[in-house]
Amino acid sequence: QVQTVESGGGSVETGGSLRLSCVASGMTSNSVYCMTWFHGTLGEEREGVATIRTVDVYTDYADSVRGRFTISRDDRGNILYLQMNNLKLEDSGIYYCVVRRANYWDRCSMSPGEYFSWGPGTQVTVSA
Repeated sequence: QVQTVESGGGSVETGGSLRLSCVASGMTSNSVYCMTWFHGTLGEEREGVATIRTVDVYTDYADSVRGRFTISRDDRGNILYLQMNNLKLEDSGIYYCVVRRANYWDRCSMSPGEYFSWGPGTQVTVSA
């Protein structure tokens, strides 16, 4: 199992920006992974917001964040980032980074049921 630890959350006003980071441990260089950011709020199911496939530059975003959030990885590949711009009130919540094994042709579904080994997350609070 790949373990993850998120950081970078905080409080920001609407329209502001934050950059989340996630350190992943346990990944092997000869395997393919989907690395995905999820957004969770109290009482609601976690929603996938952005994903990246490690074998190439394939990325996907939820419609609610497309054009505002950018997912990326460092050169070594074990640090995942989420650049969040033009933040809205509804972006508040806990953000989780989760990694799962994948195939080369995997479209990296952002369904939370396909991911295991969740980290503690990092809190983002957006205020007016």
